[in-house]
Amino acid sequence: MRYPRPLRLEHNGMFQRMGLNMAAAREEKPRGPESSSFSPPRHTSMLPQSPTLPWDRFSNWLHCICVVTFDLELGQAMELIYPGHIKLSEKEKMNICYLSFPDSNSGCMGDTQFCFRIRQSPGRKAPSHTDTQWERDAPVYLHRDQAHYYGYVYFRQVKDKSSRRGYFQKSLVLITRLPFNNLFNFLAEIVAPEYFDNGEPCLEAACHDIDQWPSPQPGETLSLPMMGMVIQVRLLSKQDKLATTPVQVIHQQSTSPIPAPYVLPSLHEVDVFKCLHPVLPHVQMLWELVLTTEPIIVMAPSPTVCSETVLALTSMISPLNFCSDFRPYFTIHDSEFKEYTTKTQAPPPVVLGVTNPFFAKTLQHWPHIIRIGEMGNIVAGGRQVLKTKKSSSLKTIDAKPGVYTTYKPFLNKDKNILKRLQKGIASRRPNEVQTAMLKRYLLELTQSFMIPLERYVASLMPLQRNVSPWKQAPRLKPFEPEEFLKTVEHSGPQLTSGLRGDWEGLYRRFFRSSNFEGWLRARQQEVDDKLQALHLEALCDAVSTYL
Repeated sequence: MRYPRPLRLEHNGMFQRMGLNMAAAREEKPRGPESSSFSPPRHTSMLPQSPTLPWDRFSNWLHCICVVTFDLELGQAMELIYPGHIKLSEKEKMNICYLSFPDSNSGCMGDTQFCFRIRQSPGRKAPSHTDTQWERDAPVYLHRDQAHYYGYVYFRQVKDKSSRRGYFQKSLVLITRLPFNNLFNFLAEIVAPEYFDNGEPCLEAACHDIDQWPSPQPGETLSLPMMGMVIQVRLLSKQDKLATTPVQVIHQQSTSPIPAPYVLPSLHEVDVFKCLHPVLPHVQMLWELVLTTEPIIVMAPSPTVCSETVLALTSMISPLNFCSDFRPYFTIHDSEFKEYTTKTQAPPPVVLGVTNPFFAKTLQHWPHIIRIGEMGNIVAGGRQVLKTKKSSSLKTIDAKPGVYTTYKPFLNKDKNILKRLQKGIASRRPNEVQTAMLKRYLLELTQSFMIPLERYVASLMPLQRNVSPWKQAPRLKPFEPEEFLKTVEHSGPQLTSGLRGDWEGLYRRFFRSSNFEGWLRARQQEVDDKLQALHLEALCDAVSTYL
């Protein structure tokens, strides 16, 4: 089977000139610009039983793959987009190009991986064939993003005497709506080096393999073929407990001639301990800032460090979904640059990851700034502790690493977890164990905060005896913040958490955040769906009794 070659930008009108009729394609064998027919797929066991068009299964996972290169006259330029029929707006292309290269001050030689997140152009819709089972049964924090694209970048910069500039500089970028951080980083790590060394045929082969993958199935362990190997990963469902397993790639040993699969223990989780190690003494305060969607800047020396730190911050409140905006890697060329740097209004509730020293001055009015040094040195030595400083202290680009904020936490600091983690650092406890400890602490903290809210919402449910076939389906009673706060003193988080402090004040701030709005909207929809189902059941019973 030979798939159409990537469509270069100068031939964007090819598909229009060919006059492809997609309706007719459903009846006839699909044809590509360079192939007369499609041969049977290689991985027949992986195919769903229902007929699909070419690229339908590919688009269940990725939107497209872009290759960005450095042009002496244009700077960063889009070299190709694959599959060729995918259309990106000019703004999307521009953002992808600029975000696919590290800032010049980063000095990233060799291979560098990181991710970014951009807004989709207005009016763009998700593919109509997308399987809704994933949105229905997967955890909300793993749903497809209907308004943004994630970009998973593999950037290579090496000396090249044959280049006029003296360097080979190119990025391969996976563009997707799915926040599967580990899977797509690993996928880029497989595909990009092969593409850089051997060219477009490798990209064709990789995309062909992805187009044989089944749709994401919540609760299933999938074996995904990729360029001669198999990636094995389990996809979470709503029924799963939040895992606290280490994040690392496992290569299973086997005596079989068939290659053993590479097992990804986690689809999406970043190494929380490694990323938050520099700010460990302030992890509880940062949890409050993320919970209440406060504006946060992460300044780091490389896009890898800043993007991983931003992802770690937004995951601190899991399983509660972070409903505000976040940009793991942000540059001065981003189309939202003016929106985020204006001083005429309060900073928006967004978490930004930046590397350009220019932001130290431009964004010094932001209320919460995290400045991180080289991640490798910090984690290896375990010596550097970032202190909390007033945000007004960040006046120059030479400011020292630290957490710059005037925020006063609502909760008293939990010194016990800090002592346990520091003891682990001193005794060189494995990083995986430290990560599991920190994740469990954050999970229990979030659950202690959310359980009273869940209990209160449950009390707003109409009684089942009020569901009548002769009336409209009942609705969930309105959420009254003041009524809820009256319950905090006797049945609040203190029942499950040993932390003391102003829980009521923290709830009040949470109620003003998009995290609360997103959570309440999801719970209301879930309850309304259940009430509609009960009402329909009552109607059916009434009709059955009548007959």
